[in-house]
Amino acid sequence: MKKLKIGVIGVGNISSTHIEGYLNNSDCELYAFCDINEKTLKAKGEKYGVKRLYTDHKKMLEELPELDAVSVCTWNNAHAECSIDALNAGKHVFCEKPMAMSEAQALEMKKAAEKAGKVLGIGFVRRHGKDAVLARDLIENGKAGEIYYGKATYIRRNGNPGGWFGNKALSGGGPLIDLGVHVIDLAKYIAGNPKAVSVFGATFTKLYNRIELKDKKAYVSADYRGKDDICDVEDLATAMIRFDNGFVLSVETSYSLNVGQDEGKVELFGTKGGIKIAPSLTFYTEYEGRLADISFPGATAFDGSEYALEIDNFISAIKTGTPLVADADDGIELMKILDAIYESARTGHEVIL
Repeated sequence: MKKLKIGVIGVGNISSTHIEGYLNNSDCELYAFCDINEKTLKAKGEKYGVKRLYTDHKKMLEELPELDAVSVCTWNNAHAECSIDALNAGKHVFCEKPMAMSEAQALEMKKAAEKAGKVLGIGFVRRHGKDAVLARDLIENGKAGEIYYGKATYIRRNGNPGGWFGNKALSGGGPLIDLGVHVIDLAKYIAGNPKAVSVFGATFTKLYNRIELKDKKAYVSADYRGKDDICDVEDLATAMIRFDNGFVLSVETSYSLNVGQDEGKVELFGTKGGIKIAPSLTFYTEYEGRLADISFPGATAFDGSEYALEIDNFISAIKTGTPLVADADDGIELMKILDAIYESARTGHEVIL
C-alpha cells in the first residue's frame, strides 16, 4: 500500500512534534512544508530533508494535488482558513489545538470536512496520555464512583512566550486558549465527555508579559521580539463550568501570576475516590475502613511520546477508518466553552449554553 504524502502548514515550534510523528509512521512520506517565514521554512526544510517549500499554503495545495493530508500548525488565527482550504482541496487535515478562533469557525471547518468526505483530527494530545487512559479506566470501572467536581489548573509565574502568543489578533487570547484548552479538555475527556450547559468566567490583564524581569522564561515563542512584542491578551483566566450530568469544573490558568511556582494538574473528585494528575496519577480512595492513597509502579506522567500516538491515530483514521480520539465535535465543544468564558468575562454574567 502506498505511503500517504504529508504536508505541514506552519513549521514553527509545535510542528516538530507532528513532523517527528509522521517520520516515525511507516505509512507516511514527509512531502512538503509551508510557512510565511522564509528563514524558518528553509531551516526546517534542511533539517528534515524536505525540498518542496512554500510560503503560500494556497499555492502549495494547488501545485501539489498528490498531497494526501496536511497538518496545520500555524498561528491560531490561520487554523480555520488553512484547514478549510486543505479540505476543499481534497486533503485530510490534522489541526493543532485550539481548533479555531471561535465556535463559528470550528463549525465551518467541520462542514468543509463533511462536504469533502475527509478526516479532520484535532490536536488534543493529552487524551493520548497514559494518565488519561488509566483515569478513564478507573472511572469507567466504577472505582471512583460518581464524578461530581473537578479542578483544571495550568499556572505559570513568568510564562508568557511572547511573539504571537501575546497578540490577540493572532492568538485569540492568552493562557485560556493556549494552556487552559489542554486541561479543560483533559478533565472533560476523563469525566466522560459531558456537554457544558453554563459558564461563569473572569479574565485579568494586570502583569502582561513581564519583559522587564531578568528571570528566564520556561518557553519562548519562535517569533519572540522582547519589548517590541504586542501584549494585549489576558494574563489570568478563571472559570466555573457546569455540565449536563451535574459535573462542575473549576478552571485556573495563567501566563503571569505572583505565585510560588508553576503548576499543571487535573483533579477529579468522585463518591468512591479522587484522581489527581500532577504530573503522575494518584488515586485517593478508601480501603478496609481507612483512607488510602494509591500510586502505580508503571509511568503515568505525560512524557511527549503521546504526540506520535495522536499522529498514528490520525493516519489510522485515514487508512482504516479507526475512530479519532479527538474529532471535530470535540474541538467545537471546547471552542464553545472558551467563547463562553471570554463572553462571561466581558459581561460579568453567567453564560447559558
